[in-house]
Amino acid sequence: MSDFEAILKAYERSGGDPNFLCSPKVASLVISGNQVLGVNEVPGVHIEAQEFDRGVRIKLFVEPGTRLETPAHLCFGVIPAEGVQEILPEFEIGQGARAEFIAHCTFPNAVNVRHLMEARIHVGKNATMKYSETHYHGETGGVEVIPKAEVTVDEGGRYTSEFALTTGRVGKLAFDYVVDVAARGVADLVVKAYGYGDDAITVKETIRLNGEHARGLAKSRIAVRDQATSEVIGTTEGNAPYARGHVDCIEIVRNQAVASAIPVVRVRDDRAHVTHEAAIGTVNKKELETLMARGLDEEEAVDVIIRGMLGA
Repeated sequence: MSDFEAILKAYERSGGDPNFLCSPKVASLVISGNQVLGVNEVPGVHIEAQEFDRGVRIKLFVEPGTRLETPAHLCFGVIPAEGVQEILPEFEIGQGARAEFIAHCTFPNAVNVRHLMEARIHVGKNATMKYSETHYHGETGGVEVIPKAEVTVDEGGRYTSEFALTTGRVGKLAFDYVVDVAARGVADLVVKAYGYGDDAITVKETIRLNGEHARGLAKSRIAVRDQATSEVIGTTEGNAPYARGHVDCIEIVRNQAVASAIPVVRVRDDRAHVTHEAAIGTVNKKELETLMARGLDEEEAVDVIIRGMLGA
C-alpha cells in the first residue's frame, strides 16, 4: 500500500470522505508525517506547502471576494507508531471572502506520536472563515497533540472554530487558541473531547473583543472517566463599547477522573457585557434511568448521554 493510500484509509477512519481529497474540483491538502502527498488548488484559493525536517510550513490564501461552494479538505496524519509532526500554517482570508475548511487529523497506530500545530490566521474585513477539525488517535493513548493558534478577525469578519476529539483515546491534549476581534466581528470557539484511561486534556480559549459591537463565544464540552483529567480555562475580554461575550463550559466526570474549570471574564469598558457559565458533574440521573429502563446497562447508558452532549 502506498503512503497516499494509507493516509486515505486513515482519513476515512477518522470520519472523512477520501473522495474529496481526490477531486480536482475541491481545494485540498494531504500531509503524512513531514511529507506533502497532495495539493489541489481551485480558483481563488492558493496553497503553498514546504517540507522541513519535522513537518510542513503552509501558506493558504483565499482571494478577496472568493466564495467557496465546497469546503476545502485538509488531511494531517502519522501512520507509523512513532513520529513527530509539526504543522505551521498561515491562513489569509481576503476581504469579503467566505471559506470553510474541514480538517481530519489521524494517528491510528500511535504509540509515541507528537503532533504540533502553530497557526496564524487572519480573517479580513467582512470575511468569513469556518475551520472544523476532527481527530482520531487509536486506542493506545500514545499521542500528544498541541494545537495553538493566533487569530485576528478584522472589522465585520467572522471566525468559527470547531475542534472534536471524541473517538478513540485522547492521549494528551493541550489546546490553546487566542482570538482578537475588531469592530462588529464575531468569534466562536467550540471544543469537544472525551477522555478515558489516563488521558489528560487541557483547553485554553481566549477571545479579546477589541472593537465596538464585537461578539465572542468560548464553548467547551468535555467528558472524562477512569483516571483521566481535564482542565478548561476560558477567557473572554470586553475591551470596547457594546462588546458582548460569553464563556460556556460543561464537563462530565465519572469514576476516579478529575475535572476543573476556570472561566475568566475581563471588562475594560463599562459599556461591554461579558458573562460566564461553568458546570461540572455527573450525568443526569433521570436520563440515565430512562435509558437503563430501555435495556442499556449503566456504562452503555452513560456513554449514550455523553456522546449526545458531545454531538458524537
